[in-house]
Amino acid sequence: MKQNALSALGRRTAPPAISWLMKTALARPKLISLAAGFTDNSTLPVEISRKLLNDILRSPKTGQPALQYGFTAGENNLRQLTAKHLQKLDGGHDRAHSPDRVIITGGSQQLLYMTLEALCDEGDIILVENPTYFVFLSILQSRGLKARGVKLERDGLDLVHLEKVLTQLKKTGELRRVKALYLITYFQNPTGATTSLAKKSAALALLKKFERAAGHPIYLLEDAAYRELSFPGRADLPVSQEQRIPTIPPTALTLPGAAERVIYTGTYSKPFAPGARLGFGILPEPLFTTVQRIKGNHDFGTANLLQQLLARALATGLYDRHVAKVQKNYARKARVMKQALAEHFPANVEIWASGGGLYFWARLPKGISAGVKSKVFQTALKNDVLYVPGELCYADDPARAKPDNEMRISFGSASEENIRKGIARLGKVLRKFLQPA
Repeated sequence: MKQNALSALGRRTAPPAISWLMKTALARPKLISLAAGFTDNSTLPVEISRKLLNDILRSPKTGQPALQYGFTAGENNLRQLTAKHLQKLDGGHDRAHSPDRVIITGGSQQLLYMTLEALCDEGDIILVENPTYFVFLSILQSRGLKARGVKLERDGLDLVHLEKVLTQLKKTGELRRVKALYLITYFQNPTGATTSLAKKSAALALLKKFERAAGHPIYLLEDAAYRELSFPGRADLPVSQEQRIPTIPPTALTLPGAAERVIYTGTYSKPFAPGARLGFGILPEPLFTTVQRIKGNHDFGTANLLQQLLARALATGLYDRHVAKVQKNYARKARVMKQALAEHFPANVEIWASGGGLYFWARLPKGISAGVKSKVFQTALKNDVLYVPGELCYADDPARAKPDNEMRISFGSASEENIRKGIARLGKVLRKFLQPA
């Protein structure tokens, strides 16, 4: 039969870019991948997890409940501990941190997907930073949603451009299809930028300003996946300046009106263990109830044993001690990459470094392409080094062409030796194209 039996969603879902990048790395053992945003194997909490799981499974009293189905929204103890943990990260603010609005998911990406299921119909619009997390763009594409990009600055969203985009959508009659603004607010993937609290507040105010014309709420969707991967000292400043760094800004949950308009997503995967695959969110009503119902259709609830593991890690203080070690490890690797970039990259390459996360963002001079089909990318592959072409991180937005002169470089999973070697190889490639022979 010629007719395809797949749904419209099934037919239009394209393979995620990350799958192709991972396949390329696995197929070439000598390749140094500075592409994948994986965590460092050496930081994974094997001993901690063994101890805590042994404690849980030592007796039927604790082992049997952990091996049974749990609650759809998550185990109450972990929800309470998560709310308390977020309150601590936000400097003691108690606004909008109720455990009754916490939902535990199979990674933060599941929450992002279910939130879009609850909010959006095909053809609806999500505003995103330009550039943004390219896997989120894949979710939008799969669900038949449109993205409209807003320029990104070093301290977060360009507010002037945000208002311009909203105004233009109002003029064209498309504002009624806008459902949310998606921001990665801490050590952003891919650029490393962190959004100031003032910009979060101003963005929320702008969304509220345009709500009447939209005819429905427009939510601020704050993705804080990298929030706990801050460095004890920032990689983009000399050591002598590190003590003068301001504290990491609190979440948008602390802002007035956040309880009705802010969707917060976080994860235990990156700071603790991706294999545990636990994310969490704080959602306003009616989204919380709707997403909980959708989750019931997905899986009845996130794996109970993993929830018990994280609950014990949080309650005993082992989680905090582990995260402190992880932060020091990534700070060291970021310094190694920063030094290698300074040594090997041409001076006319603009580098965005950050105070946390897993990435550096590099911008080549205009006219030099670093895209998937570019000579730079193909030559880098021939020299056994892989990066993420920045063009993959931009929305398919008819109002703006995608820049193709940028690249995301990750120090997350590579060893310090491979970071040095990989940057040296990539620098050699760039010097070939950026400097005349």
